Amino acid sequence: MSEPPITYEDWQAALARGELLGVECRCGAVTATPKRICPACGSRELTARALPTTGTVDSETRIEVPPAGHEPGVVAVVDLGPARVLGRVETAVAIGDRVALADTPADGPPAPVFAPTE
Repeated sequence: MSEPPITYEDWQAALARGELLGVECRCGAVTATPKRICPACGSRELTARALPTTGTVDSETRIEVPPAGHEPGVVAVVDLGPARVLGRVETAVAIGDRVALADTPADGPPAPVFAPTE
């Protein structure tokens, strides 16, 4: 099996630096997380791609009963243009709000944290 263009560790390290990395296929599909195979066409010809750190809230929800070890909070799917990413949001947001990458949690698995820009 071929090696992915970015590993989960690469993705985590980029988040810690305040960057979002994704994967682009030769067919033009872009995803915001590491993949070995293009979900659109099945190709293994993927390359790493820097993604924008600002985007628009595509959907959002408040999690009132989180998994053990986590606090209630808001999560959102953020449309970055070429791809979408799921992340936590610092405050309540509405669909269509502009957000920017603001942080990465210091404890637990890394995940993008977004904040409203307006």
